[in-house]
Amino acid sequence: MKNRYLPALLWGAASLILFVGFSYLVHLKIFTQIDFDTTVRAQNKIPVLFVTPFSVLSLIGSFEIVSLVLLICLVLYRKLSTIFVLIFFGLIHAVEFIGKAFVSHPGPPFMFVKYDLGFVFPSSYVQPGSSYPSGHLARTMFISILILLISHRSKKLPIEYKNLIYLAVLGFDLVMFVSRIYLGEHWLSDVIGGALLGLSMGFFSFLFI
Repeated sequence: MKNRYLPALLWGAASLILFVGFSYLVHLKIFTQIDFDTTVRAQNKIPVLFVTPFSVLSLIGSFEIVSLVLLICLVLYRKLSTIFVLIFFGLIHAVEFIGKAFVSHPGPPFMFVKYDLGFVFPSSYVQPGSSYPSGHLARTMFISILILLISHRSKKLPIEYKNLIYLAVLGFDLVMFVSRIYLGEHWLSDVIGGALLGLSMGFFSFLFI
């Protein structure tokens, strides 16, 4: 393995270890009060006009949309080794399903839910148990870390373009993070766990790009 891939491997391992440790704390219900308070504050502070834009993000971050975007990007990349990226993307959902089945962490009650679009993708009907971790954040961070790492490694992109990409990606991640809590679809701990899971799989998959 080339030395330039070593940081990605180390960051991936560190993110995965943090995810496992954090998941255990969530299972122990350490963050129950913090989760509740954060959701209440978010819904009280953020204007109601954000409900629809945040609901659109729910569709953008769905399994169907993200999978399609990722598949198109990998086809355009035209390298056989990128098949491993799909494997790690699949691992995200395997771990997500296991987490939701075995980590005792019920999602926000119906009174918190603000999603206002009349359409949902079939994946939204899959409810294996609890709400931990957030699949939306896992998928978002997975794609984001690949974009950031590829942009950082690129020798063709001017530094100004790289900075714009960094800001755009980080801004999108932040808005997606807040939207999950504001819409009452996930607790704070759910989105943190999802972000750690997506980061770890994203770093590992970069080793094959």
